[in-house]
Amino acid sequence: MKKSIIALATALTIVFNANTIQAKTNTTELTAIEMADSQLQSVYDAYFSVKDALIKSDSKLTSAKAAALLTAISAVKMDKLKSNEHTVWMKVVKKLTADAKSISSTTDLKKQRETFKSLSKSTYDLIKVSNPEQPIYKQYCPMADADWLSKEKAVKNPYYGSSMLTCGNVVETIK
Repeated sequence: MKKSIIALATALTIVFNANTIQAKTNTTELTAIEMADSQLQSVYDAYFSVKDALIKSDSKLTSAKAAALLTAISAVKMDKLKSNEHTVWMKVVKKLTADAKSISSTTDLKKQRETFKSLSKSTYDLIKVSNPEQPIYKQYCPMADADWLSKEKAVKNPYYGSSMLTCGNVVETIK
């Protein structure tokens, strides 16, 4: 009887330890996934801040938000990205960086908006492989012949600001 109790206690200890190890492994995997998500989320958030500043036609704010985007880009740890994100990141990071630098280094709204076209293209390529938690809307302005990304379905045009705020339409929903 004593041997049976010891054997049962030993078996329970082994099962408990195995479950604890599995739980720690799952937590580590989740943390890695969350880190990958947060790696790019700060870049996306900074992109949307640049877009919002352009909508307001505020060149100084746009410049400051582009500087914040540069910081977010440089903080990305490539080894924490998912494989498909890493592949696209390697293709777009130089262009993202150059565009953010260009926008941050000028207060010429026309130049900022022109560079934003390219910034939006690179961000689109990246967000397309990221499976965002919320829908992201790719919107298009025929007057500027340019796209941009938005968290809202309602069109607010960063290329013309208040002069043509609602010019454009949703051309794709990224989920």
